[in-house]
Amino acid sequence: MRGAEFAWDADRPRTLIMGIVNVTPDSFVDGGRYLDAAEAVRHARALAADGADILDIGAESTRPGSPGVLASEERARLLPVLERLLDGPPCPVSVDTSKPDVAAAALALGAHMVNDVTALADGPALAQVCADHGAALTVMHMQGTPRTMQVEPRYDDLLGEVRARLETAVATAEDAGVAPDAICVDPGIGFGKTVAHNLTLLKRLDVFRALGKPILVGPSRKSFIGALLDQVPPAERLEGTLAACVMAVAAGAHIVRVHDVAAVRRAVRVAEAIRDAVPG
Repeated sequence: MRGAEFAWDADRPRTLIMGIVNVTPDSFVDGGRYLDAAEAVRHARALAADGADILDIGAESTRPGSPGVLASEERARLLPVLERLLDGPPCPVSVDTSKPDVAAAALALGAHMVNDVTALADGPALAQVCADHGAALTVMHMQGTPRTMQVEPRYDDLLGEVRARLETAVATAEDAGVAPDAICVDPGIGFGKTVAHNLTLLKRLDVFRALGKPILVGPSRKSFIGALLDQVPPAERLEGTLAACVMAVAAGAHIVRVHDVAAVRRAVRVAEAIRDAVPG
């Protein structure tokens, strides 16, 4: 990953923690809290101090129903944060965007990865930007768009359809020149999925091992957790997030994308120890 290397063990991976920094007014957990660039950078560095291995900076909300923003607005929110954060970054920095020109501007400042929630739905341009900069790329499955994705999502073959879409995105990325060892896949928890879909994906991450790429999952404080816990609001979904991350580790996740870095890191380290214990 562009100046940073991580070793992946397909059978017993050390799970990396990706800390979320939303530079948005309307994200479902922390919208509006980090619109000020200096505050966003302070938060990012605090997440790194808490143990984040990667920071994921996003300037466009992709919560269900969100309408999206113009590239000019996304750049205006994002670049002042990156200019400060990438002046001595505490760990590798990912940018959560699906727009090639936004990604190009971020990578030119020194970002290490692009996190594309559309799995290159608009074609290879974003992957070509990553290839040109030697950057890593995460491709995530989403049914529909953020505006429409939670309007009665349906699948004939959930696991097969998600895997096939990710396989296509991986091939597009590699054809565009992204290094094969610099691509991650994400089944897209909460992106065009019912509660049952999300639970199945988290339980069956093994299905995605055949793609030969690190697996990233992002269950943090999402609505399926609220639905399972008597509709508790996002602020009360920490325990559910910890449970989802622990189960993802047991199922083989390589990266978990979360808001609560310190708590998740502790839970993940214990889960790994139990998973990897050798019978005495």
